[in-house]
Amino acid sequence: MTRTDNNPGDGAPTPAVTVRGLVKHYGETKALDGVDLDVREGTVLGVLGPNGAGKTTLVRCLSTLITPDAGHATVAGYDIVRQPRQLRRVIGLTGQYASVDEKISGFENLYMIGRLLDLSRKDARRRATDLLERFSLTEAATRPAGTYSGGMRRRLDLAASLIGQPAVLYLDEPTTGLDPRTRNEVWDEVKRMVADGVTVLLTTQYMEEAEQLASELTVIDRGKVIANGGIHELKAQVGGRTLRLRPADPLELRPLAAMLDQLGITGLATTTVDSQTGTVLVPILSDEQLTAVVGAVTARGTTIASISTELPSLDEVFLSLTGHRAGTPQDTDATRLPAHEEVAV
Repeated sequence: MTRTDNNPGDGAPTPAVTVRGLVKHYGETKALDGVDLDVREGTVLGVLGPNGAGKTTLVRCLSTLITPDAGHATVAGYDIVRQPRQLRRVIGLTGQYASVDEKISGFENLYMIGRLLDLSRKDARRRATDLLERFSLTEAATRPAGTYSGGMRRRLDLAASLIGQPAVLYLDEPTTGLDPRTRNEVWDEVKRMVADGVTVLLTTQYMEEAEQLASELTVIDRGKVIANGGIHELKAQVGGRTLRLRPADPLELRPLAAMLDQLGITGLATTTVDSQTGTVLVPILSDEQLTAVVGAVTARGTTIASISTELPSLDEVFLSLTGHRAGTPQDTDATRLPAHEEVAV
């Protein structure tokens, strides 16, 4: 069976992943409710959303572990419903928890997967050895995986997902439960994979992880896409910036803040003082407000040592868009999934 041609015909590159109107029900609950997204080849798309948003259900559909109820999706040119066998040969998947066999060694885990992917014995051994070295697991290669630390098991799980040299890799909250050092090691490895041309769909609730790895973001809440775009685009959508002014004379900090508050240029927003950095923080919603603040400071005759504007943090964007902080469970009493299906959301 041949690959599906997704070329839009307008000269734009074909996305490695294309999803249109994807729907998945669990009883009365719509885990996915018409999801649309694209992942450009050789990039990382970060999929953000609170618990129960549908992120893992999306990954399970795109990796052919479950079948969507409606909609259409292609990955690396293959239809996820009509061409599942071909698709499985060009994707890799790392779930929220390491899925290695703890009774056998790290080498045996990787070798076994290589043979299941129809690699010859020689090629399976070579691939396993190369990946163990790449993930700094060579010294532990002959030890049972059950003796590995959590970080080592996670790295082995990532290595396993790369045995078949996938064109598209799904990382479903890959650093859950890892310490900061191991998390950084995983991030470095993901960056290397993308540099090698791998396309990555990453689900995460860590704002820092999204900013470190993703070139574009899609935010999902209650099974629907509620925002997408570059990180700076999403921050701009929230509609707020902070103007940071540092007067040359530290004694001007509080008088300057009081003057700006009295003028009411920024409406009800309150100007604050950051004593540690010696700056006045002014919330602004428009370029006109920015111009008015700078004009007022100039008219006052205050000498400014530095001036800068800052977009909201990604965590603030997430909260603004979803009404939840990342990792905060939603009230799902009315739409709770059957117990055996809860893991899929």
